[in-house]
Amino acid sequence: MKDIASKNPFVDLPPSPVNAVELFAGEWASHFPTGFPEFKGGGSAGLFEDPRIHWANDRLRALGSGFAEAEVLELGPLEGGHTYMFSQLGAREIVALEANGRAFLKCLVTKEVLGIERARFLLGNALPFLRENQRMFDVGVACAFLNHMLQPVEVIELLARSCRAVVLWNVVFSPALFEKQPALKPTFGPPQRSIWKGFEHTLHPHTYTAGFDYRTFWGGMASSCCWMESTDIVAALKHFGYTHVTWSEDDCVFGKAFSAVAVR
Repeated sequence: MKDIASKNPFVDLPPSPVNAVELFAGEWASHFPTGFPEFKGGGSAGLFEDPRIHWANDRLRALGSGFAEAEVLELGPLEGGHTYMFSQLGAREIVALEANGRAFLKCLVTKEVLGIERARFLLGNALPFLRENQRMFDVGVACAFLNHMLQPVEVIELLARSCRAVVLWNVVFSPALFEKQPALKPTFGPPQRSIWKGFEHTLHPHTYTAGFDYRTFWGGMASSCCWMESTDIVAALKHFGYTHVTWSEDDCVFGKAFSAVAVR
């Protein structure tokens, strides 16, 4: 198939959803769900059929209610894979905030191609939105989001203001990080003690490697970010008002990954 992401904007092919997907050929982090085999332009991550979302739904149901009929606030939808899953699980509405312009456009392609009618994607920084937000959502979701922030505890505090329950997943700082990724050691600075709204915690500053291609970069807006440790994230959730916190720490390519569901 000809390269429809080239400088010539015209697509001289019969109209097809495949054309929309292949506008970003080679840039997708994730692949489309089972049942859509004609879409060949996807990446390797299974975000449209992610067991972490089913795990979160089960935990939410055990603590009251899952994604069914929920009003969901999603931070960093990337390509809309999890958004699609929330819709499939019966969410009433999904408001998804994405700061990466190319990721936002891929989300719109996903919405059209997969018919995600109850999702609204908004382009821009989630932090100003959260700081001004007066609406209460049923569930807030931040997957691979906290570890791209300069002050991740602020995000937890703002989510606690806006969401009755939260679902978090991200890589965390642990001794296993440099065992699995020794090349990353020079990109981390010494740990720093920090206080946010009365909550003391440790941050591990990390600088992104220079020279990346923004078409396949899925990090944060700043040139650096701060990672946290799992126990500090759990303590922050409790500090800002979540009384029931279910969490786990699992092995991953970056050492350890953290998953949590927290409910008031």
